[in-house]
Amino acid sequence: MSRWRSLRFDFQAMASPCSIQMDGRDEHAMRQAATDAIAEVRRIEEKYSRYREASVISRINRAAGAALIEVDAETAGLLIFAGQLWKLSDGLFDITSGVLRRAWDFRKSRLPEADALNALMPLVGWAHVEREGSKVRLTKPGMELDFGGFGKEYAVDCAAAVLKRHGIEHALVNLGGDLYALGSRGLPEYEGEPWLVEIQHPRPDPARPEAPLAMLPLARGGLATSGDYERFFIHEGQRYCHILNPHTGWPVSHWQSVSILASNATTAGSLSTIAMLKGPEAIGWLQTQNVRYLAVRHDGQVIRNDTAENGDDGRRSL
Repeated sequence: MSRWRSLRFDFQAMASPCSIQMDGRDEHAMRQAATDAIAEVRRIEEKYSRYREASVISRINRAAGAALIEVDAETAGLLIFAGQLWKLSDGLFDITSGVLRRAWDFRKSRLPEADALNALMPLVGWAHVEREGSKVRLTKPGMELDFGGFGKEYAVDCAAAVLKRHGIEHALVNLGGDLYALGSRGLPEYEGEPWLVEIQHPRPDPARPEAPLAMLPLARGGLATSGDYERFFIHEGQRYCHILNPHTGWPVSHWQSVSILASNATTAGSLSTIAMLKGPEAIGWLQTQNVRYLAVRHDGQVIRNDTAENGDDGRRSL
């Protein structure tokens, strides 16, 4: 009988360092599963990246203000999901808000011109997206859709589904810090312990820059973090991050980071982004979502909820 082993596969996708780690006995099966899972991640990136001319998103955006565009069932399902998130967030999670990046240039570290931002605001609004069955249309010329708010997390879940179809029972998928655990550790020495996941500190100590905010156990489900530390600049002492409020056009500022554990990565990532957008109302709102969370306020205060009534085995606590 083959001995237990742990394999890790590192790759780049969606502008992020990614990895798939598996515990198992059949090395050939694990390698094939990893190959297919990575191919699935690349398929999703090619299909939905706004940076790819041939992507579905680019095709929809090019037709803004013109005719309805036919989309496949997968894309139609994601558009339905985007609409649900818009309602759940009271309009704060809006996949039409990506157009605001035309005014916000985080590489040049400067505030947008008021006229440029004001000109873009009328192009933001899920209510301006027209859907008829399997067809979609952006009703205003210049509008854009952007799946960046949940695309990477969706890829995490799809990659995990590929591993599951291959019969993999112990794996951790990590796409740039968005994760899905498919079962606990499998190696005998771990005795079924959960995977330990490192959460990046949003304001690391210069003396210990690699020290994490927390090490979280994850046995099954998704874990995602949204924060103000990935793309940002500081102007006159104020931090401006890439998470923009579609109602104002300006960056959020109340939370340094929010980590969410949910049944899958897509849900976790969506809820963490909504929490960032909710500002001071986030904690009360998260309590209604019945999820575990670890949040760092703008002043560094850490707020966490370690329990949720979801009937799990208790090994997923934050």
